[in-house]
Amino acid sequence: MTVILPGSIIGFLGGGHLSSMAAMAARTMGYDVHVLDPEPNCPARALASQTITAPWSDVDAAARLAEDADVVTMEIEQIPMASLEAAERHSLVRPAPGVLFTVQDRARQKEWLRDHDFPVGPFRIVRSADDTTSAVRDFGAGVVKASTGASDGRGLARISHVEDAAGAWASIGATIGVVEQFLDISAELSVMVARAPAGDMRAYPPARNHYTQGVFTWSVIPGNFEDDVVERATEIACRIAEQLRVVGLLAVELFLLEDGSLFVNELAPRPHNTYHHAERACVTGQFEQLVRAICGLPLGDTDVVRPAAIYKLHADLWTGAQPPDFTEVLALPGVRVHLYGRHGARPGREMGHLSACGANSDTALERVVDAYRRLSISTAGPKP
Repeated sequence: MTVILPGSIIGFLGGGHLSSMAAMAARTMGYDVHVLDPEPNCPARALASQTITAPWSDVDAAARLAEDADVVTMEIEQIPMASLEAAERHSLVRPAPGVLFTVQDRARQKEWLRDHDFPVGPFRIVRSADDTTSAVRDFGAGVVKASTGASDGRGLARISHVEDAAGAWASIGATIGVVEQFLDISAELSVMVARAPAGDMRAYPPARNHYTQGVFTWSVIPGNFEDDVVERATEIACRIAEQLRVVGLLAVELFLLEDGSLFVNELAPRPHNTYHHAERACVTGQFEQLVRAICGLPLGDTDVVRPAAIYKLHADLWTGAQPPDFTEVLALPGVRVHLYGRHGARPGREMGHLSACGANSDTALERVVDAYRRLSISTAGPKP
């Protein structure tokens, strides 16, 4: 196995906040960074010695990125296969295009999980309003999601009555979708697994996550789950990473049901929002771990050294009467501000997050929630 040593070039397909933070880790470890992104002022540009501004679908641009890189990785799973294959002709691509092919289409991902005997909730692949109506009639209630591109509340619709199925199908604007039956969910969690080229793996402790109307809001690690839940969730995540033969990172989102069952929700073969707190909580953060994994270096320790929590900052904080003033929250014990360097506060856009540490998970979460509350109040003050 070839080890890609510091001094080499890592190419990133995607220059958003995940690549920016991974690039910081890579730079700290002595690697050079090249980036391809459609936005000329993408967050990772400041850390890259070369930035190619081009659409994901530009196969020539993907090839140019890979020609100079010793290894190519990505921060988003929706890179077209033609671009991934073009990059692979010139460099190592980790995770491999085959992993992205399985994961980037929700219907294909669900079928793969089911066919490989992983626990998933009842679902139906739909291609029309009639298909959607039939699925909702059988399930009683559910959520319809576009097969590609649905995330953070976009490209999905919740359905409680069969009469709403046709409208829900029209609202997602897709030609293929997945209807998932509503489940009796007790908690949402995720497990991050790192896998090296030779098959070595390290799993982070499960994080407890919270969503508001389908949009990620906060997370805490450790998630204070029962030992049995931790063991089962970790085993599921590691088996998925092994069977997909991931090289890099794989985030596995799961539902814990009221009866104690665990169902896989979705997969992401990249750094993940629900593990930003690993930078503060764990011996090795997810971004350094990504660099280690794709470069064939020994994987780092994933033990928690101090509990930590995060709270997402969305663009609505920048549209109030006052811009965010971080002075007060930075005075709070254990609280930090992480801004992504994005230009333009579009509705729903992720602009950053707060993090906080504490003696235990409850304290860390209380601190970060209090910090966000203070920050949101400060942005709603009277206009000057």
